[in-house]
Amino acid sequence: MKRLLNGMGTHRALSLLLVYLALFCLSCKPEKKTSTDPAEMGKVVEVITENMDFQMADTISSGWNTFRYKNLSPQTHFILVDKYPPGKTAEDAEKVIGPIFDSGMKLINEGKTDEAMEAFGQLPEWFSEVKFLGGTGLLSPGKTAETTLYLEPGNYILECYVKMGNGIFHTSMGMTKDLVVSEQKSGNQELKANINLSISSTTGIFTKDSIVGGLQTFSVHFVDQIVHENFVGHDINLVKLGEDANMEELENWMNWATPTGLMEPAPKGLTFMGGVNDMPAGRTGYFTVQLDPGSYVLISEVPNPTSKGLLRTFEIK
Repeated sequence: MKRLLNGMGTHRALSLLLVYLALFCLSCKPEKKTSTDPAEMGKVVEVITENMDFQMADTISSGWNTFRYKNLSPQTHFILVDKYPPGKTAEDAEKVIGPIFDSGMKLINEGKTDEAMEAFGQLPEWFSEVKFLGGTGLLSPGKTAETTLYLEPGNYILECYVKMGNGIFHTSMGMTKDLVVSEQKSGNQELKANINLSISSTTGIFTKDSIVGGLQTFSVHFVDQIVHENFVGHDINLVKLGEDANMEELENWMNWATPTGLMEPAPKGLTFMGGVNDMPAGRTGYFTVQLDPGSYVLISEVPNPTSKGLLRTFEIK
């Protein structure tokens, strides 16, 4: 190095040395890895339904994930993310839990309420340990919903329990899926909402924000969570109302524990656009949706949502 400096001007030598070091560092830089795995790239989790199915990856990353759910079937569906006790799988949901609810529903349809309650009493003890950790709200045929959730590593089950026209739950028709959430982090950040909603059994659905048109991201914070008369907790579903929509029909349809509740086909004039499914108290989920001009409802899947403050209407001009 001294010989190099002596044979050249000091300034010129230093300049060449810096260029040489830069080229050396670039040549030693490790090759950047690329991946087409959405979980590794932190992209959305694509889910498609064409019949009674959830077409998606078997494993996703942990942390924040946006589920983009495309309902390409002729029925209304939703995604509910369940955490079953260790060792229980989608097969248990479909072949153990589903038939018990089908049996109870059949008795309800026959007007035998007491016998139906006895049938539901046949649920195994471990079913009380099942946790509902969110998912999309109800989604009409041909529509797409985006819901963002935070999931810890572990084994989960996806299900939809909308009912067929004969009263059989979609769960019993095979609409379940095992999902593994890996230790690998998605790298996604928590969303920033344009409209912040809170939901509880005492104050209902509440927001201080103005709901305006365009592409909007809603946050849904679950202040509390209880088991309502139909054995499920409160959630938020976004519905666009057509000219022939009937609010009484909508409210009645949202309670699965009635003969026609959550039964296909959905009442006329209603377009379900997603939302955030049941979550535990203290949790927050997000949904992103395009709000075009029209009349809308935010509603929970519970009996008598109006009386509980779990129905809120708004207009987009």
